[in-house]
Amino acid sequence: MPVSTEITGYAASFLAYAHSLSGDARYLDAAIRAARFLTRTAWDPALHVMPFEIGPAAHTYFFDCGIIVRGLLSVWRVTRDEEFLAAAITIGNAMMRDFLSAEGDYHPILTLPDKQPEPRDPDRWSRIAACYQLKSAMAWYDLFESTGDNCFREPYQRVLEYSLQKDLGPYTRDNTMDRLHAYCYFLEGLLPWVHEKRCAEALSSGILLTQTFLRKFAPEFARSDVYAQLLRVRIFAGWAGAAPLIDRGEAAEEAAALATYQASDPDPRIDGGYWFGRKHGETMPFVNPVSTAFAAQALELWENRVQVTRHSLI
Repeated sequence: MPVSTEITGYAASFLAYAHSLSGDARYLDAAIRAARFLTRTAWDPALHVMPFEIGPAAHTYFFDCGIIVRGLLSVWRVTRDEEFLAAAITIGNAMMRDFLSAEGDYHPILTLPDKQPEPRDPDRWSRIAACYQLKSAMAWYDLFESTGDNCFREPYQRVLEYSLQKDLGPYTRDNTMDRLHAYCYFLEGLLPWVHEKRCAEALSSGILLTQTFLRKFAPEFARSDVYAQLLRVRIFAGWAGAAPLIDRGEAAEEAAALATYQASDPDPRIDGGYWFGRKHGETMPFVNPVSTAFAAQALELWENRVQVTRHSLI
């Protein structure tokens, strides 16, 4: 299968986080290898673009680029290697330049090599320029904080404002667990701006909404990453004072449910990972690296209660 640049970006973030917990140099070495793959192999200097997949490079995704920027910044914060900061800035600038539409929002997907927008599809969250892209836009705010350059602050606020106006919720068009997963990205993307009343209220109400729909969908289909995302955003919102973790019973139920997805298997590629989901009570036979990263972080935050910065959010 083609190599995913997005998942490599997530891996870089998770490995840097694992190093911060353990001090184990193997995690940092792996994080650096992942970051260098993104800067030295994946980045296309001729097109000045980060492709969706390696071989062949047919598309570039706005969402993926933001995740990659955040992954590079995670490794840069540990190493202070200017290669990673410079690449994050370059990709952040490419996001502003290439994805901007005539209407002022940002196209979700561009074709390569011509960088033309793919048609939008309201039935597929990854093809909507709405609230689901806010987590990726958060990379601009991270760049603003890392560089002090105000040019990165405005586009995050633009996507934030658009997202608050176009909050589609998990219940729009199709009540699926996949849409709920995407809605959690919106909640995560609110975190840099929770000091503003509207964002705090959207985050608080969104947590309750996600909780309600997760319990509704779970008997038919549940994803481990949704349990992890909801638990993480509860914790970060509580630390920010935006949505105090009043009902710890709900969070404890989510943590307990999430833990049941961890795999025990003689195959070292699977052992310790987290199964992607369950349908009608049957475990789906897929161990997803992003689900594993989200779940491991969520349970670490829940069990040890050690406060970390928002930048640690994978």
